[in-house]
Amino acid sequence: MTVIETRLKKWGNSFGIVIPMDVVEKRKLKEDEKISVLIIPNSSKVLHETFGIGKGKLTKSGQQIKDELRKELYN
Repeated sequence: MTVIETRLKKWGNSFGIVIPMDVVEKRKLKEDEKISVLIIPNSSKVLHETFGIGKGKLTKSGQQIKDELRKELYN
């Protein structure tokens, strides 16, 4: 997994992002290749909004949830 920080740009009636060339070369990305993008807005409330919704409703420990997320993200 590669993490980059970039800005959203308006292109016609759509929005797009620019992937730096060093990342393209490192990951051997090709034109028209299908990729997945994880969008995390810059907000101090992101973690609170994400994890606060399950308060009192979770049956797994925080560590179990983190382990499952790591498996999903890095495998």
